[in-house]
Amino acid sequence: MLKKLKVPLIFVAIIILLYFVGIMRQNSKIGKNKQKMEIVNVSYDPTRELYERYNGLFKAYYKEKYGKDVNIIQSHGGSGSQARSVIEGLDADVVTLALENDVALLEKVDLLEKGWVDKFPGSSSPYTSTIVFLVRKENPQNIKDWNDLVKKGVKVITPDPKSSGGACWNFLAAWSYGLEKYGKDENKIKNFVKSIYDNVAVMDSGARAATTTFVENNQGDVLIAWENEAIATVKEYPDKYQIVYPSVSILAQPTVAVVDKIAKNDGTYQISTEYLKYLYSEKAQEIIAESGYRPYDQKVLKKYGNKFDLKMKLTKIDNFGGWKKAYEKFFNEGALFDKIY
Repeated sequence: MLKKLKVPLIFVAIIILLYFVGIMRQNSKIGKNKQKMEIVNVSYDPTRELYERYNGLFKAYYKEKYGKDVNIIQSHGGSGSQARSVIEGLDADVVTLALENDVALLEKVDLLEKGWVDKFPGSSSPYTSTIVFLVRKENPQNIKDWNDLVKKGVKVITPDPKSSGGACWNFLAAWSYGLEKYGKDENKIKNFVKSIYDNVAVMDSGARAATTTFVENNQGDVLIAWENEAIATVKEYPDKYQIVYPSVSILAQPTVAVVDKIAKNDGTYQISTEYLKYLYSEKAQEIIAESGYRPYDQKVLKKYGNKFDLKMKLTKIDNFGGWKKAYEKFFNEGALFDKIY
């Protein structure tokens, strides 16, 4: 008899537990709304420092305009992993991820409303970046372009496209060089890119982890990196590292969105929208540029033009047919990346 009751009793206990957890979360939200507003920004790996600065600016702006205090909680990790965490229940009011495809995953589970990508200027990309090489001072391996990454003995550090949005940009930047060098000969391009990944010494789950492997753990000869991450590293260690701009790269477009269903449910939709909208303000765009990202505002970009190589040749995700086609060809289970690595 006890054995027959054991499973139902467990289910009853779980239901009771979930009920009380729900009450506690609701009470927490009620208490929070009385004191101050709170939003959660789920972002990708290298944006910690950017949003640390931006959040301070936004808090002051919101307090002055609306007379209310706001608390902003940050979450960082590999972009793909972060998107899956939100789908699995991470309470994100906004997402600021590495690429449009990761944000679009939330639309598939009805967390985002249709048309979200057009809600903010620049297809909801308040800043862009590109992919560069970070090498050790004096460039001992004489790395100048993508073809140097296939040389025997060169150890490459790059994150995993299965969990990192930046890693997807890295892969497509390498493929872009292959297109430039081999034209439509896809077999040669595939073999070339495979040769790069054959030289990968460590493949971390995210871009910041890859930087740690290269910079702090002193592994590898070259890090395939976000431009902003490379700029920050050289700023911190000017005597140890330098940036190499390859002949061809890709325009990387991180993407932002209000997580409509969560924000509306939590009563934070207005402040979440304001939070992302203010990223396009001149003051915020200045912080973006100072943090090593290419601002959407062309006047601000021109002002900080000496921080970037604005003449380098950049492909775009549209050259690959958009993210849906890019994922189908390169990154889905059993697609091209799985075949070469």
